[in-house]
Amino acid sequence: MAGQEVTFDDVARAAKSLQEDGEPVTIEAVQDFLGEGSPSTIFKHLAAWRATHVKPAAPPKAELPKELLAGLADWALKFAEQAGAGDREALARNEADIEALSASSEALEGERDALRAEVANVTAASEEAIAERDETIERLNAELKNARQVAMDALVSKAKDQLAIDGKEQQLTQLRQELERKIADMAAESDARLRAEMELVGATTARDSLSAELDDLRAKLDKSTAERSKLRAEVSELKAKK
Repeated sequence: MAGQEVTFDDVARAAKSLQEDGEPVTIEAVQDFLGEGSPSTIFKHLAAWRATHVKPAAPPKAELPKELLAGLADWALKFAEQAGAGDREALARNEADIEALSASSEALEGERDALRAEVANVTAASEEAIAERDETIERLNAELKNARQVAMDALVSKAKDQLAIDGKEQQLTQLRQELERKIADMAAESDARLRAEMELVGATTARDSLSAELDDLRAKLDKSTAERSKLRAEVSELKAKK
């Protein structure tokens, strides 16, 4: 898996194999050989391996050439160049490693910026969804409140009509108390059901349930109106018989 951290032994094994094959021991070469590992980790282990396994080029023996002493200056210059060849090679390898690490760092920074932009987009979408949910809940609460008021007015009106026919104040008081208890129970049950539906199904399901409840209350209101009309007709009939 590319990018997985590797150990010093992994890097040392790869470097030794490359060295034995006469290949340059670089970060890219070690990473290709292993097929995994981040450039920074490989660089750290490779530097430690080079400190103990890569020996500087042995300088040539300072033997006087067989030529005349007049060519000694040219020979000394060549000797100095050969003696510094190993250090220059090591410096070139380190510079190549540093360039590879710099390129890897720039790629990681680009991925980081892309992730930050993605997080910002997700956050904005989440805030918009929360605002829509709150607006829906507020509208449903208002509709439920109106439905309760309609139901209460209808039930109270029906109770008044029935008690006006009988003329019994005591029954009116008892009926009012019973009506208030039933309305309170209906409100508590409706609130509990609405909360449960909103939590489990969401605002859309709660709205459908509220609509069904409102239709039921409207049906009860229509029934109450019909019963009241019937009672009034019966009262009128009784009055006409008197």
